[in-house]
Order: sequence, then structure tokens, then C-alpha cells
Amino acid sequence: MKKLIAVSVMLILIAGLLAACGNEAAPTPPAAGKTAEAASNAQHVEAVSSSGSKQPKQEQQPTVEKPAAGDKIEQVTSTENEKAEEGIELIKAKVTKAVDGDTVYVKLESDKEEKVRFIGVDTPESTTKVEPYGKEATAYTKSKLLNKDVWLELDVQERDKYGRLLAYVWLSPPTKESDEEIRTKMFNAVLLLEGYAQVMTVPPNVKYAEYFRKYQQEAMEKSAGLWGLEVKEEKPAFSQAVSASYIGNKNSKKFHLPDCQWTEKIAPGNRVYFKSRDEAIKAGYEPCKVCKP
Repeated sequence: MKKLIAVSVMLILIAGLLAACGNEAAPTPPAAGKTAEAASNAQHVEAVSSSGSKQPKQEQQPTVEKPAAGDKIEQVTSTENEKAEEGIELIKAKVTKAVDGDTVYVKLESDKEEKVRFIGVDTPESTTKVEPYGKEATAYTKSKLLNKDVWLELDVQERDKYGRLLAYVWLSPPTKESDEEIRTKMFNAVLLLEGYAQVMTVPPNVKYAEYFRKYQQEAMEKSAGLWGLEVKEEKPAFSQAVSASYIGNKNSKKFHLPDCQWTEKIAPGNRVYFKSRDEAIKAGYEPCKVCKP
């Protein structure tokens, strides 16, 4: 009996011990968020420890776009065009050679060379043949334009049948279209005012034709240049002029009666003398609509 009680007590004690072991709580796993935070902190601490000091966070720098080459050129062109009146397109060039009073060679900014014939004016010849005041006109153009910068303005027809560029030659860009600007800055006008050229209107390039006629009249009234020239002709030419019944203009290709109001306006170097009406017509001249020869 005592032995049975002792065995029972032992069993109770063993059962109690087993129950105590089964009720011991297992460690609770940390939350996922806390685990990530702990890992981040650990890495941060490790980084500080390995470098010896905490590295500052770099700020993102703004991206600066470089202007394209075309943008720069456009800006320069716009600034240059502000000097000219709105609507006037100018081509900058440098005069490299003077052929005669109304024709020059220029070099454009693109390095292209062009032969330029001045619009609306005609100076006496000085190349294939020498006409009165031709050499003076050539020398004047050379003195004013050679190796100088000019600004070319084109009209409706840009080239003549010889391929020459037809242009109004500005000594400096105009600020507006006015009488003062034209007479002081446009070389075509200066040639007329100083008496080195006479008007030659060839449609459709007639933008400044009215101004040009006015300037020629001013030059004639003050006997400027070729308009005050005393022509010394040889006897054959003189006798031809005296016996002529009609006088033609080499520029306009029209012929007139000697007492026509337009005859006195023909420069001496541009006069052609005809003995008969038929002779003038056969030479390609048309009769004047004013005097009706």
C-alpha cells in the first residue's frame, strides 16, 4: 500500500512538471514593419561606422539646356533687322570692286560673290567706251563704296538678263522710308543728287522711281555733275548734231524732236542723233508720246 502511494505521488509530480513545460510561452515574432525599420537602422548605423562620418544627402541639380546654334543666329538677325524699317529686307555685303559708276562686285556674308547693278540709275560708260563724265562717276563710286559694308535691298525682279543682282544700295540700314533717309543713306539716290547718274526706270523695279525723278530734277536745276558739263565734241559729231532732225535717248530707247521738253533732259553722253524718223525706228527707237515726232 505504501508503495502504491509513493508511485502515485511520483506520477503526480511528473505530470505537474510536464504541464509546466507545456505552458511556457514561445517568443512572439516581431511585426514586419518593425523588422524593416530595424534593418534600415542597422544599415544606417553600419554606413556611418564604415565611413566614419554621416554623408549629406545630395540635392538634384536643375538641367540647363544649351541654346541651339540656329537660335543664336536668329536672335542676331532679328537685332540687325531692327535697324531697318519693318518690311524692308536687307542683305549685308562688302564691296570688293567697282566696275563703273553703277555696277560693283560684292561679297555676301556667306562668302558668295555677286555682281550688283544699281536699280533705277544709269551712269555714263567708262569701260568698253568712255562717255563724258564716265570716269568721274566710276571714281566717285569707287571712293565711296570700295571695301565698305553696304546693305542691299532687292525689288520685284532680282536679276537682269545678264545674271547681275539688281539692288538699291544702302550705306547704312534705314530706320524708315522717308525722303531724308533715302537721299542721305541710299547710294543710288546720292548718285542722282550729285549729278553722276540719270534716272533709268525699268519696270517692275519702280519702288523709288518718284524719289529718283525728284532728285534728278534737283541736280539739273543746280547743274550738278554731268548736268553742268560742257561737252567738247569733235567736228564730225558736232556737225551730226546740228544736222539731226531727231534726238534719241540710249537709255529709254525713245526719240524726240530737238525742241521737246524731254530732249533737254537727255545727258550729253546718252544722246543719239537721227536724220530721219525711219532711221530712228529702224535703230529700235520709239517716238516720244509728248512731242510725237
